[in-house]
Amino acid sequence: MELTCLHNKFNFPSLPHLSRPFFKNPNPRVFPRKINILFLASASDTVVASSIKELGSKKDDEFGDLKSWMHRNGLPRCKVVLNESTSHDEKHMPVQYVVASDDLPAGDVAFSVPNSLVVTLERVLGNETVAELLTTNKLSELACLALYLMYEKKQGKKSFWYPYIRELDRQRGRGQLAVESPLLWSEEELAYLTGSPTKAEVLERAEGIKREYDELDTVWFMAGSLFQQYPYDIPTEAFPFEIFKQAFVAVQSCVVHLQKVPLAQRFALVPLGPPLLAYRSNCKAMLSAVNGAVELVVDRACKAGEPIVVWCGPQPNSKLLINYGFVDDDNSYDRLVVEAALNTEDPQYQDKRLVVQRNGKLSVQVFHVYAGKEKEAVFDMLPYLRLGYVSDPSEMQSVLSSQGPVCPVSPCMDRAVRDQLADYFNRRLAGYLTTLNEDESLLSDPNLNPRRRVATELVRLEKKILHACLQATTELIDELPDHTVSPCPAPYAPLLK
Repeated sequence: MELTCLHNKFNFPSLPHLSRPFFKNPNPRVFPRKINILFLASASDTVVASSIKELGSKKDDEFGDLKSWMHRNGLPRCKVVLNESTSHDEKHMPVQYVVASDDLPAGDVAFSVPNSLVVTLERVLGNETVAELLTTNKLSELACLALYLMYEKKQGKKSFWYPYIRELDRQRGRGQLAVESPLLWSEEELAYLTGSPTKAEVLERAEGIKREYDELDTVWFMAGSLFQQYPYDIPTEAFPFEIFKQAFVAVQSCVVHLQKVPLAQRFALVPLGPPLLAYRSNCKAMLSAVNGAVELVVDRACKAGEPIVVWCGPQPNSKLLINYGFVDDDNSYDRLVVEAALNTEDPQYQDKRLVVQRNGKLSVQVFHVYAGKEKEAVFDMLPYLRLGYVSDPSEMQSVLSSQGPVCPVSPCMDRAVRDQLADYFNRRLAGYLTTLNEDESLLSDPNLNPRRRVATELVRLEKKILHACLQATTELIDELPDHTVSPCPAPYAPLLK
């Protein structure tokens, strides 16, 4: 199961109680009936903006819990139940999660959710051509799914999906640590990520969500019967941006990326799926489309009462935090990026560009530094950096005529290359607000704010990667002869960022 944002289908039988899908409006100029904006402001405008009072005091006995509703609507007997863990914020409902109801051997089917209880873009828009057109233009699947659930929520208990939406309200887009995505953090809380490239990723993702919000009315023109079904204003009038962002983040936290299905069924919302499932980077269990249902086969033995774990895809911890609000200390896919670029002012830039292309690299090359493989990454960078230090035209011709990424640099020049790399790692480490030791001290505090905790866990893991890179580079410097000194910086040294 790969879950994406960023990042990165089924033929559903019609249900008499299910809101009909939206087909293209034959007359998109006919505006739907508008309602008073003051009324909208008092309505439940988002999938996640509910309170304990709303969710807890009404009890909703006629619906029961999520699993009971699913059984009444076609969910066959399964081997899971829902447990609760308390929220760090007393204003919010506890987080629910799926646990095994029986002892499960590896390879056993934990549950199988029929397509009639799965939401995909094909179901939302009712027309695969329209669905694909929307998502290949300016709107993502997540934006369309978020908009659909927002309008469904406005219908309250009349919506077939009311029990599922109620559960999304309870979860509030929170991950396993009961922490929301940093997309919903305050500016002060985002400062916890200072020095981490994740902070820029969060801001960039937020800007992307705003761009999608600005395009929401496209849905009105292309699938206008949505507004015949829902007597509300067009999207940007019915929903303020902050409301849409909350709904987008909630959908992002629970969407499943199904494999080997048509495009319009690729992204699915599956009750009993995320965020009710526990994520593991070292797990192989995936939600899969099988014979008219989405099923989960466990990849390991699971005792009754233990959380059901699934694979969250090959995502680094930065993506896990942004998408799901947690980081995984045992994530073999965790990585940092080092971007190196040949200096375009170099008179020999074009020749060097040919050399790096011949060796499978680019003039602006991204190096992925994986946790536990930092030394290998440093060795991979060195030939690229050495090439930038070649200045003599005859030496450049020798490089052009040779095979492989070999550059004839002197020990002193090689010292300059390694010094540049060590300085780069030191600068990145200096950009954080805390040291590794200070991070460890913060994490030892049981009363640490959960958002601060998960941010600290992320930057701690990033610093471990950077320290390992710095150590590997320092060891390489120590291998050089004792008398080796770094000359003045090369005028056209590669750029690192």
